[in-house]
Amino acid sequence: MRDRTAVPTDELADRVSRLRTEVTGQVITRDDADYERARRVFNGNVDRWPAVIVRAADAADVARVIGFGRETGLPLAVRSGGHSTYGVWDDGLVLDLSALSALEIDVAGRTAWAGPGMTAVEFTKATAEHGLALGFGDTGSVGLGGLTVGGGVGYLVRRYGLTIDNLLAADVVTADGELVRADADNHPDLFWAIRGGGGNFGVVTRLQYRLDPVRNVYGGMLVLPATAEVIASFVEAAKAAPDELSTIANVMPSPPMPFVPEQFHGEPVIMAELVYCGDDIEAGKRAVAPFRELITPLADMVKAMPLADIYGPEDPDRRPITFARSLFIDDFDLAAAEQVLDFLGKATAAWPAAQLRVLGGAMARVPVDATAFAHRNREIMVVAAAVYDDVAETPVHWQWATEFTEAMRQGEGGAYANFLYMDGEERVHEAYPEATYRRLADIKRRYDPDNLFRLNANIPPSQ
Repeated sequence: MRDRTAVPTDELADRVSRLRTEVTGQVITRDDADYERARRVFNGNVDRWPAVIVRAADAADVARVIGFGRETGLPLAVRSGGHSTYGVWDDGLVLDLSALSALEIDVAGRTAWAGPGMTAVEFTKATAEHGLALGFGDTGSVGLGGLTVGGGVGYLVRRYGLTIDNLLAADVVTADGELVRADADNHPDLFWAIRGGGGNFGVVTRLQYRLDPVRNVYGGMLVLPATAEVIASFVEAAKAAPDELSTIANVMPSPPMPFVPEQFHGEPVIMAELVYCGDDIEAGKRAVAPFRELITPLADMVKAMPLADIYGPEDPDRRPITFARSLFIDDFDLAAAEQVLDFLGKATAAWPAAQLRVLGGAMARVPVDATAFAHRNREIMVVAAAVYDDVAETPVHWQWATEFTEAMRQGEGGAYANFLYMDGEERVHEAYPEATYRRLADIKRRYDPDNLFRLNANIPPSQ
């Protein structure tokens, strides 16, 4: 619903007409041909109808749109790649950053400035031409802006840490429309907050990253039958692996993929992504060998490849209906593996999955309080996910994922900010330990005291 303070419709139409003349980028309303595509986001759960969408062309446009949001009282949603469920809002104002996708690479200095609308796969392909790379998430179509400010847990997390561990600086437009540089020396409190605290503090218009030397990786998909013993052993092997190897294990019923024997279709499998990031491919083969030895693989596509090839092809028009819930744990044994299989057996979604990401390595060597991402000392991130066919099923799968993660909880479960899906205040608190949350709320009060940037995993300003 539209914010109670929003201007009347006729007056809004006049203001939108003026806005078209005041920005360089594109202003889209419901009467425009581009509206239907512009309002769509990746998750098919989200079907919202904004009042105004502005594709900003530069930081000046961003500042003007923020000012427009303050003037009109329209709820302000910010999107870069369009994966966030918060990226559009009914009767709201959408600040679309997808056109801010410029990339400047300093090959000698091994750094790059990138716009928030650039996607992970675009960035990875461009830097690969120079033998350089940066770890993002596990999906190539995610925009860099939203992914980065939430943390960035991806294929290089054990070798080179989180995405935010490689963030050197950012240009940010604050709630009052000021463009500031945030880095270790300038606005260090803001720089701390945007490394894990999400979009609560301003709109990032450029990001400077440190790049790492990566030409090829030894990686790809390994599909294994998923017995409890194999799942538990997989996690142990991932913990024991060298830092150069990062893994993502998706335990799920096997889709009818041509490379999986037909008799295993619908049966529990581990669809694992393994990435060994090191110069010695033979060392990569040795690191992957323990996983191949767990049980005879159903499919083995692990090989030397460019890092960008890890991101599989995506249909730009695909909008899967999904729900997921995350938590962090430290121990995983045979009983936990049996619990995973038990909950998958109870699932009614077309494609349920339990994702297990063993962490540690470079990510864990950064002090816990160095950034707003404070789960560095946790061993494993678990994600209960469901892909299904009808939005009306969402409450059922929400309950399943909630019960799953509660059953797996160990102490303070925690949550990953980038995997919060329209969750309430309690879940946002789980993403940030109490001391981190208080510090973020104080910084929020300095940079956004009116909580203009609230359509996110929101941290209200401290009182």
